[in-house]
Amino acid sequence: MRSFAGRDILSLKDFERNEFFHLFEICDRLEPIARSRQNTDLLASKTLVTAFYQPSTRTRLAHEAAMHRLGGHVLGFSDAKMTRAGDFYQESIKDTVHMLEYYGDAMVMRHFQQGAPAEAAKWASIPVINAGDGWGEHPTQVLTDLYTILKEKGTLDGLTIVAIGDHRMRTMHSIGYALSQFDAELVILSPEDMAPLPEFLAELDEKGTNYRIVEHIDQVIADADVIYMEPVVQPDYTKSVDEAPDEYGMTPANYKITQDVMKKAKGDSIILHSLPRMDELLPEVDDLKHARYWQEAYNGVVMRMALLSSILGAWE
Repeated sequence: MRSFAGRDILSLKDFERNEFFHLFEICDRLEPIARSRQNTDLLASKTLVTAFYQPSTRTRLAHEAAMHRLGGHVLGFSDAKMTRAGDFYQESIKDTVHMLEYYGDAMVMRHFQQGAPAEAAKWASIPVINAGDGWGEHPTQVLTDLYTILKEKGTLDGLTIVAIGDHRMRTMHSIGYALSQFDAELVILSPEDMAPLPEFLAELDEKGTNYRIVEHIDQVIADADVIYMEPVVQPDYTKSVDEAPDEYGMTPANYKITQDVMKKAKGDSIILHSLPRMDELLPEVDDLKHARYWQEAYNGVVMRMALLSSILGAWE
């Protein structure tokens, strides 16, 4: 297995099965620290730089919380408009990264341009973590999701994972790549204008991901072990900020999860959603035994603890 020390986390395309389980094992070791709301000194001498060119709640704060739990330090920006990268000067990624690399030991970047974290990694002498790049990928979120599935279901093999929502999204790309390493079925359900692009499906074919495409939730709800959701009412992820419209579109019933829909589901199926949500996942579902999106958010801290401690050399 390749070492994680000093490694960029940009994509799940090249992740191997044993690398997933290596991170999951570290999560298990570190989870008691997060659960007890205590800190350790594992990364006491390290600093994380956060470069967020797009809004973020869970991803940014989970990385920051993880670094604090590990005893490290955090600095950075959550609004590029307040930096020279986002004001009149529009400083290049190259110049910004050459500066930021002297301020910390690892960098986590979210950007509206697909490939921006990979561009940053070309110039940075410190590890770079992709926290979401346009419509590209979101590897740390999907690592979190897979860890959540493993803890809840006891396995990642033999499962039917029904992915509902906009399949142009970065999370959908990352989970499609990741599932090539597991004996699981990915079921794709999306509106026609949000269907996975042909070139992405070609990549899944090449990687050997087991998938099928369906047209209605009723075709698969009874078979689903995991219901993996994203909104179909979406902002434009190629913009730094996409302001809220005067009126939102409504999610068609075919892409909604409600109490009535879940009456047709397996008793032990679980619902994941990276959040935020619109009307595709109603609050009435929150109290059902299937809901795991709050646990998913908690596991996001644990997974980032595992990633940061690994790339900064605390584990081998």
